[in-house]
Amino acid sequence: MRILIAIPIYNEAKHVHDVLAEVREYAPNLLVVNDGSTDGTAELLKHEPGIYRVDHATNRGYGAAVNSAFQFSIRNNYDVLVTMDCDGQHQPDRIPVLLEALTCGTQIVSGSRYLRDFRQDDPPPTDRRFINATIVRELNSAYGLNLTDAFCGFKAYRVSALEKLNITESGWGMPLQLWVQAARLDLRIREVGVPRLYLDPTRAFGGVLNDPAERLNYYRSIIATADDALRVKVATAYCHYAPCSEAV
Repeated sequence: MRILIAIPIYNEAKHVHDVLAEVREYAPNLLVVNDGSTDGTAELLKHEPGIYRVDHATNRGYGAAVNSAFQFSIRNNYDVLVTMDCDGQHQPDRIPVLLEALTCGTQIVSGSRYLRDFRQDDPPPTDRRFINATIVRELNSAYGLNLTDAFCGFKAYRVSALEKLNITESGWGMPLQLWVQAARLDLRIREVGVPRLYLDPTRAFGGVLNDPAERLNYYRSIIATADDALRVKVATAYCHYAPCSEAV
């Protein structure tokens, strides 16, 4: 089974070397999507051996960076893609846990910071927890999902499932477009617990999204737009979790 680990990066000069060094312990194939960094990250990447790179000339957004990883994994015939962030919040030693959960036909394994408690958990910023919980509740109600975390970027995908998606959202709301499409396509989803780490709880989204009310409205607009785009194509379907001990 060919596995690719992909890390979208925007201005992560502080963390990039240490994160890449640790990730290399878990998979030989490593892709970095440099999303128009301006802090010297691109120069640092020149000195990182044995990585694949996709470089965006300008900052296109989190969703665009993840979608570049999707397309790279499809073009290069990988079986599984793991995505994770480069800010130190995702622990590479959880990669095997994500991969182990790709059983029984599961197509997407999503990390959840709220599925279970870990000793090292940090308290989430109040506005982020409220918005995440609100969006989770609305997604679960509308699409029969059973999510506990709508936004965690630590995921494992079967690349055959990615070929069915049509991701167009370039910003932070991309995961919501993904959930709507996954539900409509009846993809099999599982969550696994991952530690909740906020190394910099003051880190901002940027622009109007720094306002929690505007951010919630934006997320809801992504869900509505994604649903409208698919409603005429596919009847509502339900993702579900199925316990199974079968190996990948």
